[in-house]
Amino acid sequence: MTKYDKILSLALEKMSNNDNNLPQHVAIIMDGNRRWAAKRGLGPVDGHKQAAEKTISPIVRRAIKRGIKYLTLWAFSTENQKRDKEELDGLFSIFKDALASNLKELEKLGVQIKIIGDINWFPGDIPTLARGFVERTKNNSKITVSFALNYGGREEILRAVSRLLDKVQTHQRSAEEPITEAEFSNLLDTAGMPDPDMVIRTGGNIRLSGYFPWQSVYAELYFVKTLWPDFTPGEFDKALLNFMKRTRRFGGGSFKDYLKGKIARRILAR
Repeated sequence: MTKYDKILSLALEKMSNNDNNLPQHVAIIMDGNRRWAAKRGLGPVDGHKQAAEKTISPIVRRAIKRGIKYLTLWAFSTENQKRDKEELDGLFSIFKDALASNLKELEKLGVQIKIIGDINWFPGDIPTLARGFVERTKNNSKITVSFALNYGGREEILRAVSRLLDKVQTHQRSAEEPITEAEFSNLLDTAGMPDPDMVIRTGGNIRLSGYFPWQSVYAELYFVKTLWPDFTPGEFDKALLNFMKRTRRFGGGSFKDYLKGKIARRILAR
């Protein structure tokens, strides 16, 4: 840990003690693997491998240390299906190896693994392995780490609508009964999880690219130029500090909320 990281860590601990305003659920768009590899004269698969083997576990450990209860990592989008066969084959191999190699450590840390997205698209035994990891860790409660695999926001909403129609067709609900936000939320892939308080995107692109279109309406957005393989626990702390100095109003708010945000910003400036 560098001196700068130590200062960030101390500042974060001080702010959390004063304001107790850490996010409960952090969602990350892990962008920049291919650019990281290209800068080093490596192939795309090397960038994905570096990210899977060297970056994910330290961020999970730091999230646990900070008391984050839910961490969602977007590892593969539906648009990624369009990549060339060599890169896709490399990604499939990495998914299997990374999940298998990290499982013991994640279990020891008390991580509950969840998978969101349409994993049935993946070839071979990847869907079966993924479901096995979910089953093995279902009783862990330290933190829930969800991997978004073959995930797209529009596709998720379509799946939720299909589940709703299935309920109508199987007479589990009436077609005339108004649907509520809570009911629809429970039909999404993230059913049972709180909406993300914060969405972090690495790699410099300032867009969500269809990540959690329903769930992220009130999320605080944080964009950083750092490429995902270079994203350190110190960078994660920096994002949390940025979150804590914001005032979340959810369309409303009060003077008390304003004061809380002002106090946090003053602590950060010290």
